[in-house]
Amino acid sequence: MPRYAAIDIGSNSTRLAVAEVNPGEPWKMLAADREVTRLGTSVFTEGAISKEAMELLIRTLTRFAATYHRLGATGVRAVATSAVRDARNQEDFLYRASQAVGAPVEIISGLEESRLINAGVQAVWPNPDERVLIIDIGGGSAEVIVSDGGKLESGISRPLGAVRLKEMFLQGDPPVREQLERLYAYIDEKLAPALKRTGLGNFDRAIATSSTAAAVVSALNKIPRKERDRADRLSATTADIGDLENFLAKSTLAARRKVPGIGPRRAEIIVAGISVLHRILKAYGQTEVFYSTAGVRDGIIADLAERRSGSDLTRMTKEQRQVIESMARRYAVDMKHARQTAHLANSLFVGLQPLHQLPAGAGKLLEAAAYLLDSGHYVSDMAHHKHSYYLVAHGDLPAFTNEERQTIALLCRFHRKSMPQARHGFFQDLTAAVKKTVLWLVPIVRLADSLAGSPDHHAESARVHISPKAVTILLEEEGNINLELWAGERVADVFRQIYGRELALTLAS
Repeated sequence: MPRYAAIDIGSNSTRLAVAEVNPGEPWKMLAADREVTRLGTSVFTEGAISKEAMELLIRTLTRFAATYHRLGATGVRAVATSAVRDARNQEDFLYRASQAVGAPVEIISGLEESRLINAGVQAVWPNPDERVLIIDIGGGSAEVIVSDGGKLESGISRPLGAVRLKEMFLQGDPPVREQLERLYAYIDEKLAPALKRTGLGNFDRAIATSSTAAAVVSALNKIPRKERDRADRLSATTADIGDLENFLAKSTLAARRKVPGIGPRRAEIIVAGISVLHRILKAYGQTEVFYSTAGVRDGIIADLAERRSGSDLTRMTKEQRQVIESMARRYAVDMKHARQTAHLANSLFVGLQPLHQLPAGAGKLLEAAAYLLDSGHYVSDMAHHKHSYYLVAHGDLPAFTNEERQTIALLCRFHRKSMPQARHGFFQDLTAAVKKTVLWLVPIVRLADSLAGSPDHHAESARVHISPKAVTILLEEEGNINLELWAGERVADVFRQIYGRELALTLAS
């Protein structure tokens, strides 16, 4: 049974989860770990991750890596959120953190963070028939998420994290009235765009995730800090949260630390966190909120598991396909040509697997690129492959990692004209694994694009036959495809360069 590891590097805490996932059964959680690393404290005051915070983080990630290696995790994803998005030394962070984890660490957007949170909630506490408001208050940002029938309707990230706001506004112990008033005004100002975008709507339930929500719900239900997991799916009224907010805002740090359920470190930032939670609930007219233990970690595991489920691991998931087709339509791509290109590309990828030996997941990236090859025409017909690269590389593709998005963009960039060369610095700076994937997939994407032709003239299917010196591709045609065959044969030189075999295109009798 596959095992997956998720690492969430937040602005306040860094978390690990390792789970064994068997389709159709509840997850078996093998390990969970958490360390308060407070990356945001220095980022929000000085603009960079401090040396002390960095060293603590690296020690934590090294410990996490040892755990997931010991448990035999077959897939791992490590993500960083708000604080690292804002840090000017993020390049150094990414290098050191990736070395410690033993896998690429990526900085995700607020939208991807929202998607993962929703995926985590739906995996742990499914709401298939409900419209749900999900609130996640982290150390650097707060995510306001609308989920309808389990699907992400909208996800908005605002700079309203508890660590960020504490550093910006709350220096007193307890904070003075002027500090609190500035805090409340700032929250209302930053929350306004989210309200405008989502509207108030009708929600069947409000769910809050993250440690701020856990502390608040635990405190109101008199659950000790060490037993916080018992707060899962318990609720608190907005009125009671408001009363607790007023009490905490008037209390010293020492007094806040004595409140059951909050904990000594959380007491330092709880006033900012509960203020955000209370104001979001009031703004959306919610009289009650439920707490869920789910979060980014659970979403990562659900995502990793979903990517590897199903009989054909080389095809995009339903969610990935929706994301890619949405972008393709946005840039007026010919969808019939794109789908035929993707169909042929997948057939060629599977048929050529004995030669390229790429992991099945690379087929998903090839399929995604096939949809977006021509997106650059939206900008200009001249050098459209370069415009396609820019649109994809700088676009927001939830359901794909940063490295996957970059791979898709590179396939768009090199689907015509030159192959990657020394002058392409953006290619030379990539990891060896990404370079290999792109180089082996470029001949396939060029061939599929050439053979896809038009709705009336195209290769309908492609079957691959491999011999020691040549690769023969048998094609079923729709209409006369002489022009498409000529275009496909022009890929022969690139194919020979990468695959070391001659290429022959033949019509099936």
